[in-house]
Amino acid sequence: MDISNIRRQYGGFELHREDLDDNPIAQFKHWLGQAIDSELFKDPTAMNIATVDEDGMPCQRIVLLKNYDEKGFVFYTNLESQKAQHIANNSQVCLHFGWLELERQVIIRGRAEKLSVAENTEYFLSRPHDSQLAAWASAQSKPITGRKMLEQAFSQMKHKFQEGKVPLPGFWGGYRIVPERIEFWQGRVNRLHDRFLYRKTDSGWNVERLQP
Repeated sequence: MDISNIRRQYGGFELHREDLDDNPIAQFKHWLGQAIDSELFKDPTAMNIATVDEDGMPCQRIVLLKNYDEKGFVFYTNLESQKAQHIANNSQVCLHFGWLELERQVIIRGRAEKLSVAENTEYFLSRPHDSQLAAWASAQSKPITGRKMLEQAFSQMKHKFQEGKVPLPGFWGGYRIVPERIEFWQGRVNRLHDRFLYRKTDSGWNVERLQP
């Protein structure tokens, strides 16, 4: 099957410097809001996070953005997972939002830092009950001989915590990605896309247009 000619013409939207907020977090809020309101995406908060292992090999996976503000972008995971091990060795990561139906991408590069126990607890207790149990049942990224063992572990956790609140696992928590660079990409006709890069400086954010 020849896939070399699979393409489409972009150009439904434009992006100019005067359209951009001087604060990239405010600009991100605007674009995320439009992605949610469009109802084109089942998971508008889905983002790809890229880490690097101890051998310098990049690794990517999809996680869900759970909060964001001026301090950064937050997601949660098992703190003994592969991604967590990578972050422990190299805290520099890259996030990517691909809202392709709107011909848009956002790329965020920055440093990952762990959230406090209080922040982790507040979010963990807000999760659905079975999601809390799943966090206890799964040793994320570790090998397993079959799904049956995972389902048995889940059943055991369900029995163990059948009464009262499910406590926060000590091996589970969140990271905040403190942004250093944020790029907004808008698809345009003839692949002459609009790209604007915000760079963090001591005095705020510097914005520059990049060639496509």
